[in-house]
Amino acid sequence: MVIALPVIFLLLFVYVFGGTLGNGLGGVAGGRSAYADYVTPGILLLAMAGAAQGTAIAVAMDMTEGIVARFRTMSIARAAVLTGHVVGAVTQTLLGLVVVVAVALLVGFRPDAGPAQWLAVSGSPPPGSSPGGPAQYASPASASARAAACSPARACRAAAEACRSTAAASTCASVSASR
Repeated sequence: MVIALPVIFLLLFVYVFGGTLGNGLGGVAGGRSAYADYVTPGILLLAMAGAAQGTAIAVAMDMTEGIVARFRTMSIARAAVLTGHVVGAVTQTLLGLVVVVAVALLVGFRPDAGPAQWLAVSGSPPPGSSPGGPAQYASPASASARAAACSPARACRAAAEACRSTAAASTCASVSASR
């Protein structure tokens, strides 16, 4: 499911809709290859979201079906079940993303990003940077810019409800006040 569904969507969108929708993207080129460049990042996000959803459902089912209660009687760490689900899902997702990118390259996806940008997308710091990351990623100005890029009120309400802490609520108040 982690590999098959995104690959099927990619092939469907590129080969069935790509010619028509690619011409509507504008520019000189257009067509299937332009549409492959347009749709591939969305397919990659779809694959990651699907894996996260599957992990959440699996953990919830384990909690309700009693397997976690059985594990609590054993001498294992309390976080072992969740850690196992997450590590397994991350491994499957990375494998699925590699396959989707390979198929996308075969159907005409030509990314403009270099290796440093691909590492930044993956969450790794660029080569040669300090362990804390470059100053541009860690500065409060970029953090406030990232916070302003999304809907701060909605994101802060969700974060405040999720952790129910006064620290998150005060952070949300300061982000909302800065807008």
